Amino acid sequence: MEHYHKNIEYFKSDFLYKELSKDDDFKIAAEIFSLLSDTNRLKIFWFLCHSKDCVLNIAELMKMTNPAVSHHLKILKEAGLIESYRDGKEVFYTVLEGEKSKALHGIIEKLMSLTCPDFDSKHEKINENSEYLDDQVNTIKKVHDYMMENLSKRITIEELAKKFAMNSTTLKTVFKDVYGTSLAAHIKEHRMEKAAELLQDLALTINEISSQVGYESQSKFSAAFKDYYEKSPVEFRKSLEK
Repeated sequence: MEHYHKNIEYFKSDFLYKELSKDDDFKIAAEIFSLLSDTNRLKIFWFLCHSKDCVLNIAELMKMTNPAVSHHLKILKEAGLIESYRDGKEVFYTVLEGEKSKALHGIIEKLMSLTCPDFDSKHEKINENSEYLDDQVNTIKKVHDYMMENLSKRITIEELAKKFAMNSTTLKTVFKDVYGTSLAAHIKEHRMEKAAELLQDLALTINEISSQVGYESQSKFSAAFKDYYEKSPVEFRKSLEK
């Protein structure tokens, strides 16, 4: 029994020695933690874990200058924590989905007890029962495909839960974990992108387009579109003619 114990201790020390020899991995981790030592940069990263926005809006929110925000965004992007994409003339930033960003997001939430919807439940449940989660993920992918094929329909969470035999709370939680955003926000994003595509067809009226992307009211569609693109459908269509 004593010999067995010594073998275990030897294995542990050998394993730890090998892990400690991974200098490059520890260096990368240390650099990531050091770049988040700046309060404003940490706040920007946390904000982008929950939203996507442009320099101008982030600067206004943070009460900082545009150059200062751009500086922090550049550092976060070079570290592989955020990404950017262009929408017209504006560049938007958001967190880059991956284990590194997810881990840092979790650490911030835990240390500061910040409010992040379902963070504990979604990550703890995933680790507790991976086989069960695989079934859930497959179901969620089917939910996603179904919603993409029916963007013109207004489908409630309750209807989806019944159709795919999944608890509505679980459906919302797992969907957010798989796709990185809430089901409602994800579907809205695709509806707005589809609407922008349809607006290029001048033969279609705004009312027809609003119906094709699931809005019963043209005014509600226009408000949602302007909130997403910062331009009304009419203004967006005119900008395409320039």
